[in-house]
Amino acid sequence: MNKRCFQIALVFSIFLFAASYAAAHCEIPCGIYDDEMRINMIAEHITTIEKSMNQIMKLEGQRPKNGNQLIRWVINKEHHADKLQHIVTQYFMTQRIKLDAKNYSEKLTLLHKMLVCAMKCKQTTDLSHITTLRSLLKEFQDLYFGHSHK
Repeated sequence: MNKRCFQIALVFSIFLFAASYAAAHCEIPCGIYDDEMRINMIAEHITTIEKSMNQIMKLEGQRPKNGNQLIRWVINKEHHADKLQHIVTQYFMTQRIKLDAKNYSEKLTLLHKMLVCAMKCKQTTDLSHITTLRSLLKEFQDLYFGHSHK
């Protein structure tokens, strides 16, 4: 019985180690980062959220209602807001913004504002949130790369 328990514990431990090792790839210092690509991805998500909002508002005014298409655009908007939030948290806040970074507090503040704004995009179709997100992204980009960055 003890041998069987030991084998089960060993297999379980190996599984946990392998799972954590596989999941940790992106959060180890591998040096394969493309910050500009992530900024471009965030900008693309913002544009997709905006398009989704516009389509939702268009469909809301149509008679008869097309509930299926309306739901698809809502899901799309939510999905891209989630992806934006993921890049902000898992890429920039977790991996790229270090405690000793220049303008650390300002960078975190901008990223937090982006997270809140993305959350508001999920809750409404208010296009002012898109304007705010673009402004915050530009401000973060300038602070992160420096004002001389193109």
